[in-house]
Amino acid sequence: MLPEPSIAASARVAVAATFALALLELLWELALAPLAPHGSWLALKALPLAVLLPGLARGARRPRQWLSLLLPFYAAEALVRAIAERGRHATVAATACAIAVTAFVALLRWFGAERRARAGGAGA
Repeated sequence: MLPEPSIAASARVAVAATFALALLELLWELALAPLAPHGSWLALKALPLAVLLPGLARGARRPRQWLSLLLPFYAAEALVRAIAERGRHATVAATACAIAVTAFVALLRWFGAERRARAGGAGA
């Protein structure tokens, strides 16, 4: 059985945004705008996203649930740093916040579309 188009679209956006966020979090602390001159241990914050990414790509429910719990923390940290820092640091932080919010919204749409498909009324 093929997935419903809204489920597939939400899944693609969620996976792509999570991958982009993991990559940006890693590059943020290593090269783009690190807190320390030669990189920072804060780059390890990309690790939970990288661990959850294979399960998310398979469409497994548990990694999606974990990710829906983690993404608000990534968005909040990025928002605080976007407001508190200046220049390139603020730009990278604002980008990370936008990607985290996009991934979170896509996850919520994925869960909702799945629930509607299970209920039998894809349009309701």
